[in-house]
Amino acid sequence: MTFLYAATVAIVAGAGIYMILARNVMRIVMGVALLAAAANLLIFLSGRLVSVSPPIIPDGAETLAETAANPLPQALVLTAIVIGFALTAFAVALAVKAYRSLGTLDAGAMHDAEDLGSPFAAAIDTKQG
Repeated sequence: MTFLYAATVAIVAGAGIYMILARNVMRIVMGVALLAAAANLLIFLSGRLVSVSPPIIPDGAETLAETAANPLPQALVLTAIVIGFALTAFAVALAVKAYRSLGTLDAGAMHDAEDLGSPFAAAIDTKQG
C-alpha cells in the first residue's frame, strides 16, 4: 500500500513539474498548484495513515500512544494548504493582469520589460561620463 501512495505522489509531482515547464502561464500556475498538492500528500502520508486512535494524550499518560496519529504532519498540511491556496490565487491574479496588459499568456511573447532596456544602463553611463 505504501508503494501505491508513493506512486501517487510521484505521478502528481511529475505532472506538476511537466506543467511548470510549459510556455503558457496558466499551465505554469496549475503546475505549481499540483506540485503543492504533491508536497501536501507527501507530508500527510508521513503521519502514518494506519493509526487507529486520535492524537489525544489519555489521562495519566505523559506521551501519545504508539498507535496514535501524529498531529504534526496534520498541522503542517493544514498550513501548507492555506499557503498553497494563497500562492495560487496570487499567481492567477498576476496572470489575469498580465493577460489584460500584454494580451497573451504565452511566456515567450511576454517581452515588454526586455524592450525597455537595462535599468542599469543609465547608472553605468553616469559613472563613465
